[in-house]
Amino acid sequence: MLDNYDAFIALPGGIGTLEEIFQIASWAQLNIHYKPIGLLNVDCFFNKLLSFLNQAGEENFIPHSTQQIFICASTTEEMVDKLEDFVYKPDHVAA
Repeated sequence: MLDNYDAFIALPGGIGTLEEIFQIASWAQLNIHYKPIGLLNVDCFFNKLLSFLNQAGEENFIPHSTQQIFICASTTEEMVDKLEDFVYKPDHVAA
């Protein structure tokens, strides 16, 4: 299934939605894929989740390469534009 899609989009939802978001994000952290995860932020639904992800990144619990796959938009049109513009940039690792 993973190979059939160019991106993932999550709409506001409950525990099952969050589980799917984090499963896909963990796959990215394990280098299984480099595809964006779109969060359709209707009525600012995902704001607190995004704040958590930013804080976790600042405290080095989430690498930048994983953080960057989260794409947030408040409309479908904005989401499509951002997903079309998405370019994955791997973290630079010192040799």
